[in-house]
Formats: sequence, C-alpha cells, structure tokens
Amino acid sequence: MSSKVNNLNIENQYPLPTPQEILEELPTTFMSEDTVYRFRQEVEKIIQRKDPRILVVTGPCSIDSLPAALEYASALKSLQQKVSSKMLLVMRTYFEKPRTTLGWKGMIYDPDLNQSFNIEKGVRMARKLLLEIARMELPAATEFLEPIIPQYIADLISWAAIGARTVESQTHRQLASGLSMPVGFKNATDGAIHIAVEAIQTARAKHSFLGVINDGRTGVFQTRGNRNCHVVLRGGQHLANYTSENVAYTVELMRRLKLTPSVMIDCSHANSMRNPLMQPKIMQNVVDQIR
Repeated sequence: MSSKVNNLNIENQYPLPTPQEILEELPTTFMSEDTVYRFRQEVEKIIQRKDPRILVVTGPCSIDSLPAALEYASALKSLQQKVSSKMLLVMRTYFEKPRTTLGWKGMIYDPDLNQSFNIEKGVRMARKLLLEIARMELPAATEFLEPIIPQYIADLISWAAIGARTVESQTHRQLASGLSMPVGFKNATDGAIHIAVEAIQTARAKHSFLGVINDGRTGVFQTRGNRNCHVVLRGGQHLANYTSENVAYTVELMRRLKLTPSVMIDCSHANSMRNPLMQPKIMQNVVDQIR
C-alpha cells in the first residue's frame, strides 16, 4: 500500500499476544470462576433491589503497584468479613485512566510509569493482579475504556463502570450491552444525569458491533443486551449531585423509562471537588439518605 496515503502519523506498530494466548498463559481456576460468578450474582441482586445490602465500590483511584494493591485487597477482605451482612465491598482495580488532555493513562498502557508504554506487560500485570484478588475471594471492579481490553480481563471482573467521558459514546454503550457483569454508567462531565439514564436504556438493547475475538481476528459481536445497569452520580463542572434532591430526580427519570431505580453515589471526583477530605462528609450524607 502506498506510503503516501497510509499510516502517515503512525510511528510504529507491533502485534500483541491474542486474548486467547494471554488467557491460556494466565488461566482462571474453577475456584476463581465460581468466585466471580457468585459476586456478580450478588451485585445483580443488589442492583435489582432483591438484596437489601449496600453496594460499595472502594479502593485506589488507579492501580500503579501490585504489592500495594494486594496489601489493600487483604485489608478489604478482612473488613468485608465484618460487614458482609450489611454491605458488599468491591475493590476498585482501575487499569485505564481516561484523560481530558494528557497524563498517565494507567497501568495497562504504561506499567513502568516511565512512558515506555509496555502495553503487553501491562495487560499481563492487570490479569495477574485480578487472578490473585479472585483467589482471595474478593470481587473486583474496573472501568472499561479501550474496547479490546475486556477480552483480556473481563472474566475476572464483578462490576464495571463506563465513565463520564465515554458515557455518550456509542462504542461504549454497545460494549456495555455485551458485558457479562453489571455496569454502572456515570453522569456526563457537565453533570447531566439524563445522559447516564439514556445510556442504560441503550445498553439494555441488542447490538451488533465490530471487535476483536479471542483468537485475535476482527469479528462481529451480537449482544443480548445488559439488564443489570445503574446510574453513578459523580458530580459535574463546579457542582455536586449526591444530595437527596439529585437522587430523587435520577430515580424519577429511571422510573419513567421503566428502569429499576438503582443509584450509586461517587464520593470522589466532582462531588468532592477532588478533595479527598470531603469524602467522609459525602458518605455520611449518603448514609443519612439510606436511613
């Protein structure tokens, strides 16, 4: 193909191992599969209001160290054993970071934190961590950003997020419609809640779209639709939306579309104005609403 018109802005390209090769190299066990299946079922029941417990997704903003992540997972596992009758704790294991402009894009893209972009290493590290967390019998959560990544790690995820920057994306709504786990859609970056509700409505429907199948070839995915989706209120530009008024508005929007009115509050991001010291106050407000 003529170099005058093709790949003009591509400096280099190289193949990755296929999803099937990585899954065979780092396989799940019967126990880890049972763990993920069980926790997905528990999350689904909470979202569908068939389980009165509270779903709590907690953990670091992103994963940048496997030892630190495993230390956190161990502590969270101990806490889960103490509160399991009241809530289900799911560990954040975010390997991809959506950026408004520039910045570190996450462990999968740059696992060595030095702009070497060893993506193959990052994929392996992500899967190794998730296998270890599953071995600990702890559910894991992540945000899916790159549509190819689920083929490498989705079998170990109990809850997934579609973020504020991608919630309006047709690609990500279609992706969510085929994911095997419950999905939380965040409101848009400007705070628009109806965007997340519309995304849920879209993800519940059947879709056909292009993707990479396990053997590495491009293929067509035909989905059944994902009926286990909910809204995540994360605030917007210069505004918070965790209050009871915002929750009531979200519930009303969902009921109009005959959606199960399940709402999760993000105690960080725009709701806290990115100030971690605000998170306890927000969490207390949410607890008071639940009471």
